[in-house]
Amino acid sequence: MEEIDSVLDEQLRFLRGEVTYLKQEQQEVNSLQVYQANGRIKRAVERSLQVSVEICLDIGRRIIARNGYKYPDSNRQVFEILAREGIVSAALLPALRKMAGFRNIVVHEYVRIDDVQVYGMLKSNVGDFEAFATEIAAFVDADEAEEDA
Repeated sequence: MEEIDSVLDEQLRFLRGEVTYLKQEQQEVNSLQVYQANGRIKRAVERSLQVSVEICLDIGRRIIARNGYKYPDSNRQVFEILAREGIVSAALLPALRKMAGFRNIVVHEYVRIDDVQVYGMLKSNVGDFEAFATEIAAFVDADEAEEDA
C-alpha cells in the first residue's frame, strides 16, 4: 500500500507543477489574440492541459484499482466512479467530465482543436485541477489515517 501512496504523491506533485505552469501562462497570455498569435504557447498550453488531464485519469484509475471498484469503460467513467464513491465531490464532476472530453479531442481529434476552447480552459478551468488534487490528497490522507487507526 505504501508504494501506491508514494506513486499518488508523485503524481499529485507533478499535477501541481503543471498547474503552476498553467497559472503562469494565465497571467502572461492576456487575450485570445495573444494566445492564437503564439504557436509555441499554444502547443505548450495544449500539452500541459492534456498532461494534467492524463494525470487526473491515472490517479483515478489507481484509486479505483486499489479499492476494487468496477473498472471504468471510459475516461468519463473514471471521474464518475470517483464521484459516486465520494472521493471527489459531485460539484467537481461536470468539470472533470469536460476534462475527459477535452482530452479525447486533443489526443484523437487534434485537427479539430478549437483555440477558443483551449484558451477558455486556460482562463477558467485550471482551478479544477487544483480542486481535484486537493480532494484526492484529502482522500489519501483519510485513507492513511484509517489504516493507522
